[in-house]
Amino acid sequence: MADNVKKGRTAEEIAAAYLKRKGYRILERNYQIRGGEIDVVAEVGSFLVFVEVKERKASAMVSPLESVTRKKRELLLRAAEVYLLRRPTQLQPRFDVVGIVRERDGSYRITHIENAFGGGTWR
Repeated sequence: MADNVKKGRTAEEIAAAYLKRKGYRILERNYQIRGGEIDVVAEVGSFLVFVEVKERKASAMVSPLESVTRKKRELLLRAAEVYLLRRPTQLQPRFDVVGIVRERDGSYRITHIENAFGGGTWR
């Protein structure tokens, strides 16, 4: 497995464990369609949550949250639309972003933005 893929999977595992501790029920990981992927699909309360996970070193020029570009958001939206067509639900869809910063000592800092694309918390 390529090093970047391995790091991405590790970040997704960290994010999934974090979300579980917050009461999310993980439904799927790495849901893929042609041209897009959703890292984590989860349920919490009345929401079906599509989660984008980004990880960066503490020394990176761009934070993990800043690396979720407009193009990436469009791809996530398209993948979520396909997911909902294939798996209809009464739950309200929502997009969250989990940013993971890897420190030099191997520890992690996690930032979780709920409703990242629909509220005032995203630039």
